[in-house]
Amino acid sequence: MKILVLTNLFPTPWDPLRGAFNRQQFERLGQRHDVDVLTAVDFRERFAGARGTVEVTGLHTDHFVFVYPPRIGRALHAACWLVSLLLQRGRRLRAAHYDCVLASWAYPDAVAAGWLARMLDIPYVVKVHGSDLNVQAEHALRRPQIRAALRRAGAVIAVSRALADKAVAIGADATRVHTLYNGVDSDRFAPGAQAAARVRLRLAATSPLLLYVGNLKQSKGCVDLLEAFPALLAACPQARLVYIGAGPCRAELLERAAALGCAGHIELVGAVEHAELGDWFRASDLLCLPSHNEGVPNVVLEAMACGIPVVASRVGGIPEVVPEYAGILVPPREREALSSALIKATEHAWDSPRIAAHARGFRWDDNVDRLDRILQAAIAGYSFELDGTA
Repeated sequence: MKILVLTNLFPTPWDPLRGAFNRQQFERLGQRHDVDVLTAVDFRERFAGARGTVEVTGLHTDHFVFVYPPRIGRALHAACWLVSLLLQRGRRLRAAHYDCVLASWAYPDAVAAGWLARMLDIPYVVKVHGSDLNVQAEHALRRPQIRAALRRAGAVIAVSRALADKAVAIGADATRVHTLYNGVDSDRFAPGAQAAARVRLRLAATSPLLLYVGNLKQSKGCVDLLEAFPALLAACPQARLVYIGAGPCRAELLERAAALGCAGHIELVGAVEHAELGDWFRASDLLCLPSHNEGVPNVVLEAMACGIPVVASRVGGIPEVVPEYAGILVPPREREALSSALIKATEHAWDSPRIAAHARGFRWDDNVDRLDRILQAAIAGYSFELDGTA
């Protein structure tokens, strides 16, 4: 197959760490088919300057600059997305003769990709991840656009059952909706000696070490975690909390840590290469991700693959992948419940081999096998409809 992937969730020179889960999936898909990945880069990010380089084996990668009116007109973003794409890459796309489009992210990406696919007279498949439905589809003017894109898609791929149910509730054909959990790179994420990992990372031997991995923004619960942390410190004065990631809440976290008197126990590491995360998981005692909404965050699967238990919010697909023996789930935005869970989790004797064995069930090879079949079925179904024999 010749496949065009359209998304904003993929590494670019302006955000080299973005969309590591898509990078892993599409790289494996590219080993089987001819795959072009065209990534939308926000115009503000584009003019801020490159921060690195991106090389992905087996894929043809490129980008276009997504230009839109900032702060206003969010309902027009899909139209702006498509116009930006056509003006910059339209001629090449028309000449490429793709078999299908795979759009990763519902709005504006999949909405615009659906319009493009109809222009090219090829089928398209939509992959949804979490807040693209849980948040974007709650807006009155965006929801009809997302609904139309889901309904017309040859298939809709959701990273959790909860998200698949959400897609159907919005208007997707239930017979075309597939739950496809992301995978884990078992070569990078596997159990290992905690002490050795801490030496490599130059971390103190003190425990417990709590780890947060994700964007530093309110909806990820990073501030909630900080507010819950002093209760653990009272019970365990040696505890430390490490944040990995970047985002708009960094300054707030530093200010709030000082106000709470726990700044000496907090470390903000910043963004880390995906390949380096394994040692951070192995060095920690617990992964904490108290998000307000989610699909299935890959960091949860990767932490468990390293044998690390998880404290997270009971939202999205997280309850589907974290069994009781692998962590504790709490309601989102409830800081007292989160504090109690942190204390309980640090006192509990977790069965790390069992946790890691559970996570090994999430394999990228299985994921791409199913993705391959879904794409081929969408192409076959589209040809069947064109023949007029449906």
